[in-house]
Amino acid sequence: MSALPSETPRPSRRFVLQAAGAGLLVTASAAACDLSTSPRSRHEQHGGGSGDTREAPALAEQVKAGKLPPLSRRLPDKPLVVTPVEKVGTYGGTWRTGFLGPANSYWIYYTAGYEGLVRWDSKWNQVVPNVAESVEASPDGKEFTFTLRKGVRWSDGKPFTAADIMFSWEDCMLNKDLFPIPVSFMVSADGKPAQLTKVDDHTFRVSFDTPNGLFLQRMASQSYGTVFGDTASYPRHYLGKSHPKYNPSAKQDARKQHFSKWTELFLSKADYTTNLDLPTLNAWHLTSPVGRGNQASVGRNPYYWKVDTDGKQLPYIDRIVYDTAGDPNTMLLKVMNGEYQFHYPVVNTLQNKPVIARYRDRGRYKIFPMTFTRMNWMVIALNLTHRDAATRRTFQNRDFRIALSHAINRTQLIEAVFQRTGKPWQAAPRQEQAEFYDEEMATQYTEYDLDKANKLLDAAGYERDKNGARLGADGKPIFITFDVNNGDTQAVDALGFVRDDWKNLGIHIEINSIDRSLFYTRKEANKHDASVWGGDGGLKDAMLDPRWYFPANAESNYAVPWATWFTSRGQSGEKPPAAPLRQMQLYWKLLEEPGADRRTDIFREILKIAKQQFYVIGTVLPLSVYGVKTDNFKNAPDPMILAYLHPDPGPDRPEQFFLNS
Repeated sequence: MSALPSETPRPSRRFVLQAAGAGLLVTASAAACDLSTSPRSRHEQHGGGSGDTREAPALAEQVKAGKLPPLSRRLPDKPLVVTPVEKVGTYGGTWRTGFLGPANSYWIYYTAGYEGLVRWDSKWNQVVPNVAESVEASPDGKEFTFTLRKGVRWSDGKPFTAADIMFSWEDCMLNKDLFPIPVSFMVSADGKPAQLTKVDDHTFRVSFDTPNGLFLQRMASQSYGTVFGDTASYPRHYLGKSHPKYNPSAKQDARKQHFSKWTELFLSKADYTTNLDLPTLNAWHLTSPVGRGNQASVGRNPYYWKVDTDGKQLPYIDRIVYDTAGDPNTMLLKVMNGEYQFHYPVVNTLQNKPVIARYRDRGRYKIFPMTFTRMNWMVIALNLTHRDAATRRTFQNRDFRIALSHAINRTQLIEAVFQRTGKPWQAAPRQEQAEFYDEEMATQYTEYDLDKANKLLDAAGYERDKNGARLGADGKPIFITFDVNNGDTQAVDALGFVRDDWKNLGIHIEINSIDRSLFYTRKEANKHDASVWGGDGGLKDAMLDPRWYFPANAESNYAVPWATWFTSRGQSGEKPPAAPLRQMQLYWKLLEEPGADRRTDIFREILKIAKQQFYVIGTVLPLSVYGVKTDNFKNAPDPMILAYLHPDPGPDRPEQFFLNS
């Protein structure tokens, strides 16, 4: 068995990951937040009683007033110890930040909700234990044994045990009324869900029919929305009250609360961003929900199960307050005024950077660099599974897509939109990811050549009408409506230049700038002509989330029905043509491969097919991205990674951030 015991500054306890037979050994970086179960002066924290300096003053007052048990009864037997990035912090203060409307409330999970059984370390080098004290993987990659920390409690003081895990999986994730399709990383390559076995109150085993070589990596990559990526969402003692198995009146209760189904009531109760009563394992519990008013907030969890190296209970910061801003400019002004202590969403565009830099002294903040894992600022995705048959035939024509790519003046985009940074790039892994980098794949069809583009369209039979408009397969002028998230102002601007470029081909497009939630609604219903989105999957995330390399998930905007067929293993969606079907078969093979080298070889085969198929059109490779933090905001590492599957600042331990008075 290969073990994931714990991570710590001391070599004798250093966390080592040997991924299920892969032979991969990675040790923790000293610059990261080290973890252990032995704080300095550990015995002191069990003194308990009032006036304990190892807890926040507000909690000490509650202990003194008899409203809260002493610290010794709130911490687990072996709390997880976090080594602060800079120094041991001080208690207190409010961290202010924001997000662009309810559709972007994922920022709450990134900042306050990344508390799965395991997690990525700060440098994205290895998976480390978190809620689980340790994990052991069998050599064949079929079995994983998790040991939970004894004495961990939910934010309402109730014990957290393996019973909560069993409830989450057997009663929730396997309940087809709640979740028609189980989360993908909990399913074997043959399509069968994992089997969970409770060993004792603090130990459970996950068993697969076939090897699951990426199980721990994929589990650690879940920023929110799944039971094992967000363990804090499924307390049995609370959610069982809304489940028919534990409450025969659950259906009637749902109707009394104006829900048409018990599942609707259950999911509303399980929502960390809207339900104030939901017990959590997060460092902060919800104190003001998303959707009511123009702010949401979270406050300190008195039963949080982590301490610093001095034995002080985390988190340091009392509250996080989120503005639900109505537009990007409002957020930008708050950043410039120094009102947001730590922030990067929406405002960290290249166009904003000079303005943000100009007001640094007045706002008392600094700009810090972030390592961006995206391989593209903007990926153009025509809907290859369009509902209209004629449009589908046009979009599926590879030469049509190649012609459009040659008609994009990427040099102009770099100059006018991306602040003279970046270079022409297709949807392909970055050069820093040496094992997957393919220069030809990255640069093919990026040459700006209108003559070549027009000749390709002529040869493919797309004639012009008397007004110069290109005619599609149905003989009508080609007119494409592009959905774009209105929060991505760079994409809106860049698409405007693409619109002008494609007029030279006789192809007209309309920019449909819409709210993120509507963007997803239209995409999931397959109602969009085309869309643009950022190019995730440039580094380590290429294999973990290959959305742009084949129709792998709901984020594969160019072929959502094909992706649905893949994720449902043929139960729903639309069976894809031969090439993407071959990629799907290869990826299923990859998932059951315990050896890291062999997984790399298989993924190279997948990329080779993606290169030939040219599903989507890339524009510009990002070279620079940044965030903003005030001068008194401490323990946030610099630089920081920015990736969907490494949901910063979550892996950087926000619980050890603090505000220096």
